Amino acid sequence: MANWLARLPLPWTRRQLEGQYRPGPYMVSSGWLPAGTPWNFWQSGGNVQPYGQRSAMVEACVSAYSQTCAMLPGDHWRKLANGGRERVSTSALSRIMKRPNDYQSISDFMLNLVRRLYERGECFALAVRNSRAEINELHLMRNGQPYIGEDGSIFYSLSGNEIIEQRLDVSFPIPSRDVLHVRLHTPRHPLKGESPILAAALDMAMSGAALTQQIAFYLNQARPSYILETDEKLNREQTDALRARWNEQTQGENAGNTPILSWGLKARPVTITANDGQLAEMLRMTDTNVALAMRVPLQILGLGGPTYASTELLMQSWIASGLGFTINHIEEAFGQLFQLRGMPDEYLELDTHALLRSAYRERMEGLARGVISGIYSPDEARASEDLPEVPGGVGAEPRVQQQVVPLSYGSDLQPPSPQAQGQPPSQDNTDKEDQDSGDALDAEKAAALQLKYRDANARYLLAA
Repeated sequence: MANWLARLPLPWTRRQLEGQYRPGPYMVSSGWLPAGTPWNFWQSGGNVQPYGQRSAMVEACVSAYSQTCAMLPGDHWRKLANGGRERVSTSALSRIMKRPNDYQSISDFMLNLVRRLYERGECFALAVRNSRAEINELHLMRNGQPYIGEDGSIFYSLSGNEIIEQRLDVSFPIPSRDVLHVRLHTPRHPLKGESPILAAALDMAMSGAALTQQIAFYLNQARPSYILETDEKLNREQTDALRARWNEQTQGENAGNTPILSWGLKARPVTITANDGQLAEMLRMTDTNVALAMRVPLQILGLGGPTYASTELLMQSWIASGLGFTINHIEEAFGQLFQLRGMPDEYLELDTHALLRSAYRERMEGLARGVISGIYSPDEARASEDLPEVPGGVGAEPRVQQQVVPLSYGSDLQPPSPQAQGQPPSQDNTDKEDQDSGDALDAEKAAALQLKYRDANARYLLAA
């Protein structure tokens, strides 16, 4: 079934013959040219903006993604044989996630990487290797163009980094193994991504045209603050004289003076009409559509919407809808560049727990519940808050409440049955004495076990 968008009567979706005029918008290397823009836009003072005019809502959505991803610390993890995992601190990836190059922090690097990803639909970074063929530096590049060789190998032409272009010669094609290429949806080419902003191009064009018209309307003073009304019949000379006298008393250095009206003139202030209210409603609808295309909850942008009971629920909703994909997409791109085995054996993880750094109450309640339920040991919970271990080693083992025991715990305290000992059941005095002695022995074992846990708890409380 054909794409539904291709059936819409949009100017840029109609197929044109070769050499026939196309109304636009036009895709160029540095962005999109609006419809009607001449090809010599650089000579006529035209400005290329990615996907049309700038929008405060688009900027808010792109900043939400880029700034949030820049907050997340990244770690190289490897799976252990016992089912756990260990943090790898000596690999090239772990060093890059701390310092990608000598002029950028990892926060600066991720901020610009994600911003270009959502503005352009793709982003590029050049990997520089050391003498051991390990990736030693990563440099963001503003522009990139993929090329496919005759044997199917992939190369890139990169540009747009003044620092690395002074240090290295990047004019020749660079193999894909040395290029970090993160791309979104690829409808036109498997190596050329497109931004979701394109889905809101019509909304942005409509709001841009409306705002441009309103700006021109006000700059041309097409709407005065007051209208002078009178029942007298005035000729052109009288009208011009009254207008000039009014402007003389209300504009320039005389602004704020009190004009005196004659000839039955009445000053009526101009108020906001219903058309202005419709314009404001249309702009709000446009903002909502842009946030919908970018998959950002309105609460993240401070525009209202349904409220959440906690910050954690709000962040989890965003992670489930849009942010989680972005994080996983970047993790997989880094894993492909550094040739990691992938989940769950070896992978990069951007820790989303940093998003709850300001939610102190929810974080403490979660850690306390994890310790009480035996999921975390006290030392593990303290380590997540950058606190030292409990002295004496008493906090290294997970613990639960004393009444929470395995099912086999009760059977160990029961006296052994005659069938278990291979003897026929008997009710004589000998069996009674053996049963009493067994009960006493089991009672001693239970008392010793309770004393052991009581002493452990006491040492933990005293150490804490």
